[in-house]
Amino acid sequence: MRVEKLGVGTGSTVARFIDLMSEEGLEPGLIAASSLDTALSLSERGYKIVHPSVAPVLDAYVDGADEVDPEGRLIKGRGAALLGEKILASQSRVNIIIVTREKLVDLLGSKKPVPVEVVRDSLLPAVRLIRKRYPRASIRMGSGKDGPVVSDWGGVIVDVYTGPLRDPEEAEAYLKSIPGVVETGLFIGYTDYVVVGREDCAWEVHRYERSRLP
Repeated sequence: MRVEKLGVGTGSTVARFIDLMSEEGLEPGLIAASSLDTALSLSERGYKIVHPSVAPVLDAYVDGADEVDPEGRLIKGRGAALLGEKILASQSRVNIIIVTREKLVDLLGSKKPVPVEVVRDSLLPAVRLIRKRYPRASIRMGSGKDGPVVSDWGGVIVDVYTGPLRDPEEAEAYLKSIPGVVETGLFIGYTDYVVVGREDCAWEVHRYERSRLP
């Protein structure tokens, strides 16, 4: 498959993917970047980039993940770009997630929190409601900056420590029912392929039946 319109996520895995893409001389017609960080990295390498708000339907979207369960459901958002990432994933014909083996879990929430983006004007009321179900919800504070982490879209990132989720769909529905919550880092039904890197430098590919199509 020739990829003319590519979407790219955010994070260390994507940073390495961009390096390899540049080294190999791969040049899609355009690339939709999920965050300012990714856009800057691509721009420095001379790629033509577009904002998610004007991106066409994409041939493929490439990203990493914080956790992947056996059904291909994901937790994403450690880079605070979950909203842009979900927009691009929803507009791509094929979504490819690249992870290492330690990202594979039996139940989402086993190792990592679920990031949630909340509008600033509803931050504390939203956090109070989130804590009714998940007491260990905390506003993410910046590393190298003072105050809360604010996404490229203007929302504040809240990390929700849910513990292992036996019903991530229900958890997502609950979180998104709270006024002020814009989006969650639960990516359910978006995955086509998960590429798992191994310690011997080989990889394995897992295929899933995707339910959310562009």
